[in-house]
Amino acid sequence: MADFIPWNSQDPEAWAERHATGSFIELEGRRTHYLQAGNGEPLILIHGYFYNSYLWAENIAALAEYFTVYAPDLWGLGYSFREPLEYGYPLYAEQVQCFMDALGIERAHLMGQSMGGGTAVLFAVNNPDRVGRLVLIDPAGMPNQLPLKTRIFNLPGVGEFLTGLRTDLVRRKILGDLFIHDRNRLTDEYFANVTRFHKIQGTNEVLLGILRRRYFDTLQPVIEQLGTLDVPVLLVWGRHDKAVPLTCGEAMHRLLPGSRLEIFEDSGHVPNYEEAEVFNRLALDFLCESDGDGSEQSEAGSGETS
Repeated sequence: MADFIPWNSQDPEAWAERHATGSFIELEGRRTHYLQAGNGEPLILIHGYFYNSYLWAENIAALAEYFTVYAPDLWGLGYSFREPLEYGYPLYAEQVQCFMDALGIERAHLMGQSMGGGTAVLFAVNNPDRVGRLVLIDPAGMPNQLPLKTRIFNLPGVGEFLTGLRTDLVRRKILGDLFIHDRNRLTDEYFANVTRFHKIQGTNEVLLGILRRRYFDTLQPVIEQLGTLDVPVLLVWGRHDKAVPLTCGEAMHRLLPGSRLEIFEDSGHVPNYEEAEVFNRLALDFLCESDGDGSEQSEAGSGETS
């Protein structure tokens, strides 16, 4: 373990210079990292908790064949700035708006996973004229108690102790127990790429602070508002999601008239990674289609429609 780099130990700017692969922009004085690729209508990808823009590594190239794709790192995460803030959906919806304003994007399609899906929902309700279509991947928002394996991190001192251990074990267990269904996909390379930004000073404080604010499942009234708007919505859910279970997706689907619910049979919380090829094809079909399609539910992982 002599070469182990401790979590939460690296200078943000030096670590970003070494590892960040995108561009930087100042949003309200907050240094923000983002990836950009492709040409066409704007499509903004909003990652979820524990991840950064690397969440979209298996999706950006395919999506960029048809869209100008932007994938920002949410504030406090990835290679964006670290600072004590009221992290939550309102702040992240504000970041999306600042990002669009700074880049001169009047209207965009939004794609969000987990916490990023909840952020996309709130932004769409607050700014319906600036949103085209929504792709929500296992989005948070519906009533859903945090899994026990996550709630333990909210105990005073316990979260700090566990996230500070000089080992990969804790983060590997989180990914394997709550995010990735097929453990064969949790490779050393994938783990390193997902958690690399966790080495930056201040990351543990942000991750624990987000958990302890307990806001993930507080969006049902906003989701109900979304259901009254003319915004096409595609819901994508992993059958084996243990963080935001499929029952949440089915409930959300019922609150969103005209939405589509696609179930990925061999995925957990990150179907856009575990079944990337199927996901990319599905997302592009939805984003490129004409408006007016009716509600349906299908088993995307098997390729069958019910």
